[in-house]
Amino acid sequence: MKKEKISVDLIYFIIVGVMAGLFFLFHTVSFLKGVFYSFTDWKGYGAWNFVGLRNYLQIFRDGDTIHAYEFTFQFAIICTILVNVISLALACALNANIRFKDFLKGVYFLPYMLGSIIVGFIFNFIFANLIPALGQTLGIECLSVNILGTTSAIWGIVIVTIWSGCAFNTLIYISGLQSVDTDVYEAAALDGANGFRRFSRITFPLLAPSFTINMVLAAKGYLMVYDQIMAMTDGGPGTTTTSIAVLIYKKGFGGGQFSYQMANAVILFLVVVAVSVFQLRILEKREDKIG
Repeated sequence: MKKEKISVDLIYFIIVGVMAGLFFLFHTVSFLKGVFYSFTDWKGYGAWNFVGLRNYLQIFRDGDTIHAYEFTFQFAIICTILVNVISLALACALNANIRFKDFLKGVYFLPYMLGSIIVGFIFNFIFANLIPALGQTLGIECLSVNILGTTSAIWGIVIVTIWSGCAFNTLIYISGLQSVDTDVYEAAALDGANGFRRFSRITFPLLAPSFTINMVLAAKGYLMVYDQIMAMTDGGPGTTTTSIAVLIYKKGFGGGQFSYQMANAVILFLVVVAVSVFQLRILEKREDKIG
């Protein structure tokens, strides 16, 4: 039997072609130019010379860069774990037969609609003014100071990041839960599987694709964290909350280390790719075992 040839409207090729061209022009070309300049001593202006791998070798001897990577990995691990645990719990609650669940879904998704910079500035004001005033009124010493001005500033950023990040992850988990056949739960109930046992043996395994998506996207995003830190602490106090993306921006554009920080950006890109590929391989193996 002869297969019918599927015709595709020319407009689709035009739209895809335009988008691909714009992506290549404004993203790929800029990235490749950055890689090129990472092998030079260019300051962002004037003449430049090739220096080979000098910038890349210096990264491993730079204390500020090493500290920034340590903070970034610590932040990414904490946020990736917490945001997925909380999002999964919220998704299970919102997927249950409760009143006003559609309204609650909208409420929980609202933070994702707000810009990270705006959220950061709002919570900066809350941590600096409202919470210390409340702590002093109640006589609670730990709440009487601005946490963003202490060595525990990371936890203030973590709280805000998780609050704004749970929305997207919860939506992905809800989509996964709604794709689970209810007959599976009915059969499990007949076998006496309820509560946590039903979640661990049925719900969580069937959410493996959603879990993979959320873990990879969350880790990737938090390894490149920038907006929240710039809005809330600007990398301070000192360099306590300086992530690698913040360091690249501040020293690259404000410190005259353009080519050096471009090498740093290339390293960050390779780190994000390596972490993402590692996660995919591990989590996809888990999916295959479940399947």
